[in-house]
Amino acid sequence: MMSFLIRLVVNGIALWVATRIIDGVTISSDSSSDEILTLLVVALIFGLVNALIKPVVQLLSLPLLILTLGLFTLVVNALMFWLTSWISDQLDVPFHVDGFFWEAVLGALVVSFVSWVLNLLLPG
Repeated sequence: MMSFLIRLVVNGIALWVATRIIDGVTISSDSSSDEILTLLVVALIFGLVNALIKPVVQLLSLPLLILTLGLFTLVVNALMFWLTSWISDQLDVPFHVDGFFWEAVLGALVVSFVSWVLNLLLPG
């Protein structure tokens, strides 16, 4: 259970960094507590999308992943990030990614990089 909460917080921090760096990735909230709650909800949605949908998409896109030597993973990650935005919109969570090509791709890269760095810094 503790590992799940740590992952949730790490994803929340990574999403927060993406909202600060990428112009098209936004969270519209009135207060800091609302923003933190929104980040945790979006991190949960992002985790569920990555756990349930991403493996299926990767399996279906396996020929493209092999053909591009794994570079198509960037597109898959951006698609998962964009899907997280769409699901958040459907659930009235104030998280939005404006477009796919720059915002979602760069946002997914930032989230992946920040999550990787934070996971390196955390023990076990």
